[in-house]
Amino acid sequence: MGETLFIRLGNRVDSKIHWLVKTNGHEEIIASGELPNASELTQLTTKAAARDVVTFVPACDVAVKSLTVPGSSQRAIRLAAPYMLEDELAQDVEKLFFAFNEQKQNEQGNNCFLAALEREQLSLWQQWLADADIFCKLMIPDALALPINEEHCTAVMLDEQILMRLSPWQVMSFESNAWPYVVPQLINNSDVDKEIHSYSPLPNMPDNLSVEFLPEELPLAILANHYSTKFNLLQGEFQVKEKRSTTLTNWLWVAGIASFALVLNFALKGAELYQLSNQQAAIEQEVIATYKSAFPETKRVKISTIRSQLKRKLAEVGNSGESAGFLPLLINLEPALASVPEIKPQTLKFDGKRKEVRMQAVAKDYQYFEKLKVALEKAGLTVNLGAQNNQGDQISGSFSITDKSSKGRS
Repeated sequence: MGETLFIRLGNRVDSKIHWLVKTNGHEEIIASGELPNASELTQLTTKAAARDVVTFVPACDVAVKSLTVPGSSQRAIRLAAPYMLEDELAQDVEKLFFAFNEQKQNEQGNNCFLAALEREQLSLWQQWLADADIFCKLMIPDALALPINEEHCTAVMLDEQILMRLSPWQVMSFESNAWPYVVPQLINNSDVDKEIHSYSPLPNMPDNLSVEFLPEELPLAILANHYSTKFNLLQGEFQVKEKRSTTLTNWLWVAGIASFALVLNFALKGAELYQLSNQQAAIEQEVIATYKSAFPETKRVKISTIRSQLKRKLAEVGNSGESAGFLPLLINLEPALASVPEIKPQTLKFDGKRKEVRMQAVAKDYQYFEKLKVALEKAGLTVNLGAQNNQGDQISGSFSITDKSSKGRS
């Protein structure tokens, strides 16, 4: 279950800022506090990094209006609406930004619901958040986040301002010392004949105004518990593009690094294969040269046919059964000899009847004879180690080697 950071900005850089963190779907507050001014928003950067952020802005800086605009399409209505408010708004229409609500036509016949504010002010709020590296894509006038009730108005005092919500799309926000001027308008306004429910004490309350005081709550907590995502000031040119989460960004970095490593690995493998290919070609040329040296009468030699040619040469010097037994022994013998390079074979003789290879070899120490015997036995060969003789700085010895499988067949 996620958490959300709620921030209530002021309209000036030196205005106090309120913040609150709560778990989504629950009214319990995790943390809350105040900042002296907008330049201290960096204190919330860490809190905003792993949470959704909702920003409330003073409704006193936003004109929330409902209109009846002639037109057959939403586009035509929205184009005409700003100019219908020219006489009501103090600023030039060109300097204002208009955010529209998707609310359907109400009982009074209004078909256009909008909020107007200075472009410069909206840009300023976004800049404060950007400077603090706080990503926020939802911004709402604070009074529009108060609870809605068909039978009464709702109010709360936030700092020195009183926020009131009279209906779904009718709000008021004014300084607390303006009560003497606002109350007569409320009493005489036929649209506001409902009782006021207030979540905080209200100063200088007149006797002829019906107010019910509810248990006090943290003002920002009330807004956080009742706000709606259906309306957002950040529309059109001020709409915030979706930001990739930190986790996704980290995974993209990991994927990029992994891709680079994979490409690098392929490149290294390719270079290694190229090098091995060159080495193989050199070895093949060496094998061909050795074969031609052993059999100089041979004119054309292919590496793929050398094994069969060797078999044929062996057959020429002995019967095919002997050569067939000799070659497998040599194949099994070669790895074991390679594992003990200290042993230097001197002679190799093959007894076709016994299917046995007799090898005379020399080494510098007795231990190498035993080491070769163990290696040959691991290769599946039966080994009889003959006597070893000391010949000065070398040891001479003999081996009788047979294939275990050939013994079984005999």
